[in-house]
Amino acid sequence: MAAPASRRAVLIGAALTALAAPAVAAPEKRLVVYKTPTCGCCGGWAAHMRRAGWTVEEVIRDDLAPIRARHGVPDRLASCHTAVVGRYAVEGHVPAADVERLLRERPAARALSAPGMPAGSPGMEAAGREPYRTILLMNDGSTRVFGRHNGA
Repeated sequence: MAAPASRRAVLIGAALTALAAPAVAAPEKRLVVYKTPTCGCCGGWAAHMRRAGWTVEEVIRDDLAPIRARHGVPDRLASCHTAVVGRYAVEGHVPAADVERLLRERPAARALSAPGMPAGSPGMEAAGREPYRTILLMNDGSTRVFGRHNGA
């Protein structure tokens, strides 16, 4: 008779331990986007990120060059807004799925960019559709294609 009671105690103890274990929370989906006061498509990109479950803080700046310089984003990868999420800069109209992949994979990089303002990218849907790539800027300054969109 001691065995069933002992087994019950072990099962109850295991259940209580499982309940007491700290839950592993998903990382918070929060970013800050720096944009100029005259850019409308930046708000479209912020809305895209919000629809994807992100909390977006919008900061208006007349000049984004200092933000890009702080994060090592060269002019050739620049766009109309710069977001910061964790240790990464996200330059331009990068799709939310690419930002989420960036945070999952955590490459040795400093930025992810959709250079220019590609038609059909998030926030630029009204401009038509053109193939474009997102570019990963590695810590050593090299780049590689990260994502392909609209048939690129």
